[in-house]
Amino acid sequence: MAGNIIRRAIVDKVIPYLYTEDIIVFHGARQVGKTFLLRYLEEYLRAKKEAVYYIDLEDSRYLKILDAGYEQFLLHLREEGFDITKRVFVFVDEIQYLQEPSSFMKLVADHHKNVKLIVSGSSSFEIKSKFKDSLVGRTIEFEMFNLSFDEFLLFKGHPPIQGRSAGMTAKKIDELRGLYKEYVLYGGYPKVVLADAVAHKEAYLQQIIDTYLKKDIRDLAVIKDIGKFNSLLEVLASQSGQILNVTELSNTCKIAKQTVERYLFIMENTYILKLVRPYSKNIRSEIFKAPKIFFYDSGLMQMLWLKSTQKEMIGTVFETSVFSELVKRYAKDSVYYWRTMDKKEIDFILRIKNDVFPIEVKLNFQGFNPAAIKYFMEKYGVEDYGVAGLSGDKKNRYYVYPWELSFGEFRGQFTQL
Repeated sequence: MAGNIIRRAIVDKVIPYLYTEDIIVFHGARQVGKTFLLRYLEEYLRAKKEAVYYIDLEDSRYLKILDAGYEQFLLHLREEGFDITKRVFVFVDEIQYLQEPSSFMKLVADHHKNVKLIVSGSSSFEIKSKFKDSLVGRTIEFEMFNLSFDEFLLFKGHPPIQGRSAGMTAKKIDELRGLYKEYVLYGGYPKVVLADAVAHKEAYLQQIIDTYLKKDIRDLAVIKDIGKFNSLLEVLASQSGQILNVTELSNTCKIAKQTVERYLFIMENTYILKLVRPYSKNIRSEIFKAPKIFFYDSGLMQMLWLKSTQKEMIGTVFETSVFSELVKRYAKDSVYYWRTMDKKEIDFILRIKNDVFPIEVKLNFQGFNPAAIKYFMEKYGVEDYGVAGLSGDKKNRYYVYPWELSFGEFRGQFTQL
């Protein structure tokens, strides 16, 4: 921890790039902790006696300076007492508010290599629409998500998990089950996790929804009929873990299919949900088969769908939480699902380089039916699998609790990257 700011896992990935010439870019949903990450890195560098300056572009005074061009920005640094002939770390929060962020960053990177830019943006939607090809080779980008379960434990003041549950007491396992249930029911947004009262958690979740609809959607995506967008968002929340049917969504929400597809693109690029593609060795099959919908945060999903947080977990919510854990531990584009024409189905296929690993999700381990897994393993020559569950008889090594997803012992295929 730097000061009173909790260290996120992503810090370890970022630190090796602090002294390269790359512009460091963070993007992710609102309220996932991007600003706190910038503040952590600011304190980290100050402790190393580095010259550091922080700019929040939600302050119109600084936005005006940077929009006037990079020369005005450099003048401002000099006026603030910085010697730009020496290394200066400049943090810019909410970079997407600039009119031409690509041009600004390119000129700084190309002509003033002593000025190291570390920037954040609220969504890849806005960043992708404003960042140009001119930045290719000049940036290193990091996606930020809500808290993983490991980070959730840290925020709650619990020690990190050491190894697999086989070496734990029954008391410790029961404690972790209870904590994971809390994590699933309320989600992993930092402010929600830190709130003690359920009413406060619900209020913060609703605030995230309202801010998202008012800022990311109305301002960034320029959606005029916010009511229909909100209606689609709520229907999708009820379908997390299900196969996408655009025609059905169009009819239910009375929105044109083309508009539904545009809204889905926006939701995916503002880190609300992910369209998970089917796994197949036939690339044409992967492209033309329908994806599944998964929300990144199980608390937000329930608030949109059920209008309140719940006291008990249901299967689709638990499955959504497992999806979210896989995305954070691995790359989001490493996660697939699998389904045949005769409806054999596996919840997740984790593909890492040349390895594939099937994962079934069951609240109770005893609900697992191995038929689809066995068929998949024979078809693709896979030797190992995992069943992620939370209760029941954990009778063999293929059964794992969600917090063990990075501690697999499956011949080295299912290890944390």
